[in-house]
Amino acid sequence: MNALRYNEHITMQVLQAGQHKLIYLELDPEMVANIARQAGFEPRLKDGPRIMSLDLSAPGRQSPLLLFDAADPANLGWFSRCQFYVDGRTGTVMQTPMSLANKCDRSGRPHLTSVRVSLSKELPATFRLPGKQSLTEPVFYSLLFNFLTALAKTGVAVCGTGVVRPLAGRTESVGVRN
Repeated sequence: MNALRYNEHITMQVLQAGQHKLIYLELDPEMVANIARQAGFEPRLKDGPRIMSLDLSAPGRQSPLLLFDAADPANLGWFSRCQFYVDGRTGTVMQTPMSLANKCDRSGRPHLTSVRVSLSKELPATFRLPGKQSLTEPVFYSLLFNFLTALAKTGVAVCGTGVVRPLAGRTESVGVRN
């Protein structure tokens, strides 16, 4: 696994909006692109004031990205070792400031080797990662690298049906599902 190197000039701001405090992550687009490349993706970034969007593709990949249906018993092996879960109804990567969406072809079928990831730059000041860890840019970059590596190598679970469709494992059920 490649070690991530962080820029020395990383900063983070706390914004006050009335009675609300927000953490504003000042993400470096080049750093985000490098992380995506290290994880095996070709990134296209769009950096906005509140969200950074990444169109990620793995064109040389022979198999689908490891985004699988958590409810299907056939995918139990992946589910037992995954560390990231996507809410299938909203695309939110649970307990992170990221969301995921399928990229689809003209007929509406999802591309098997590409996805879109949105990175939220504004978070409530009370936002904590699992284990009550505070979110800083270096922690965020590590989290992003781990998430993208999971998509490529170990698996990410889709929980529930909705806007995000699984790409790997048994993706269509036969008969009635309980």
